[in-house]
Amino acid sequence: MPYPQTLKENPRIIFFTDFDGTITLEDSNDWLTDNLGFGAERRKQGNADTLNNKVTFRDSFWEMMESVETPFPECIQLLCENIKLDPYFKDFYQWSRENQVPVIVLSSGMTPIIRSLLVHLIGPEGNDIEIVSNEVVDKAGKTKDQADGWQLKFHDDSGFGHDKSLTIRPYAEHFASRPNDPRPTMLYAGDGVSDLSAARETDLLFAKKGHDLITYCEREGIPFTVFEDWQSIFATTRDILEGRRSVKGVAEEGVEQAQEGKQDVETVK
Repeated sequence: MPYPQTLKENPRIIFFTDFDGTITLEDSNDWLTDNLGFGAERRKQGNADTLNNKVTFRDSFWEMMESVETPFPECIQLLCENIKLDPYFKDFYQWSRENQVPVIVLSSGMTPIIRSLLVHLIGPEGNDIEIVSNEVVDKAGKTKDQADGWQLKFHDDSGFGHDKSLTIRPYAEHFASRPNDPRPTMLYAGDGVSDLSAARETDLLFAKKGHDLITYCEREGIPFTVFEDWQSIFATTRDILEGRRSVKGVAEEGVEQAQEGKQDVETVK
């Protein structure tokens, strides 16, 4: 449910998350580009240029997707055959449903691909996850089921194409204007350059080990805690909900790990 409906059940935690490479083991857009588009080398250079503020994510991602000329239905079929779910996400999602923890996917990918993969990998429950993402439209004079017949329709006009902060901020502003209302803890998990717009917006950021989001957070001094898979995210989130750990404590541990360069240490013991 979109804001403000999400708040009607007074959740104690709201979990925002990236999709590609975070919920899944591999980025679906990278897979399309590497296998059907202009290839991994040029894609990685685009990611590096985005991280170093040489190009916008919007422009880099547009070029990636424009290089893929395979009909869109075939793209979805190939992704369903090749993209795998993090082995612990399904358990986390089941727990979140049982404990009224909304999970909101904020993605710079494409809604029809994400929805198809969620249903394929999780089952019908994947239809219940809120997705805020870019869309796909027919190119002029063509249709999506034709070669080179589809293109991105970005979520907004920002340099990200989808500025994820625009979805998170209304929640923070809602409670800033209602200081006496119980405020849910807001968490975010991500891995790469598409998550830069969300990195500062929640109470706790889970950043995937070995990926570009950590590089950005270290450079910008943004607190984060490292995760390798959803097993540690699940354990930490459950501990926070049940009062065994505090967001502040987890964040402080993350800062210490970053300062000591011990990113290989599990964030949950």
